Amino acid sequence: MAAKFLGQFLFEQGLINRQQLLDALDAQRASNPLLGELAQVHGMLDAAQAAYINERQRVEDRRFGDIAQSAGLLTTAQVDALLEQQRLGRKMFGEILVEQGALSPDQLAEALHQHRHDRDDAFKALETGLADHPAGAVMDNAIDTCTRLFPRLLKTQCQFSHLAASTTEIFGHGVVAHVRIHAQRPLLVALACEPPTATRIGSAFLSIPQVECDAALAADALGELVNVLMGYVVKDALPDDAQYRAQPPQFDVPIDVLLANEPKAIAVCMTSQLGSFVMLVAG
Repeated sequence: MAAKFLGQFLFEQGLINRQQLLDALDAQRASNPLLGELAQVHGMLDAAQAAYINERQRVEDRRFGDIAQSAGLLTTAQVDALLEQQRLGRKMFGEILVEQGALSPDQLAEALHQHRHDRDDAFKALETGLADHPAGAVMDNAIDTCTRLFPRLLKTQCQFSHLAASTTEIFGHGVVAHVRIHAQRPLLVALACEPPTATRIGSAFLSIPQVECDAALAADALGELVNVLMGYVVKDALPDDAQYRAQPPQFDVPIDVLLANEPKAIAVCMTSQLGSFVMLVAG
């Protein structure tokens, strides 16, 4: 069983078609602008200031509003007002589908029940799989970190889908990047995806059009994303005074080989609006 975004679930169940999915996603994005976008609309920040805060979010595990306040760019009252406006304007995905006539309220209620059931089963399986695994706590932190980083770095959501059952399941994710930490407790983090997903991730990470994101740029962007992710994993997994050395991102080992050959390795499948990908940790 896999945890899925509601739109993906509804589409795969045949309850909505692709155009209805895309229309609802567009409407949801429009109803939930980023805090920096709202601040610019109201003249509280200019584009350069918002970009500065966004860049700091690449290396700081802090919310946009917190960074803006610490930098003296927004007051507490301004941040609170922006958050309230964001909350009031936000629409749920299912609500939008009903408004657009794609689903009836009864159809939505029944689908939501099944969707929650599938998600609960997937997360129970994750909890069981991580409980006794030597890298279970590291993976739990990596999943949590990844779901926080994607909205900040790539302007999109991601979430856990399911545990990778075998090397066969993740074979074929041809773009892979991994970072290895040499320390008293060695660590490894890897991300892998198919080339089209790598292009979309690279385009979002580098803020360039997809047509300008060639294979080399996409791989480099994936490597930088792994670097950022590893930074948070190290902070959580190693003592503050630990001595360690990080290798640059490597791109030449397939993800299924890493899973088969790395001691204490575990892999999960993740899903995002840019495409699915595999995350592996060891250590």
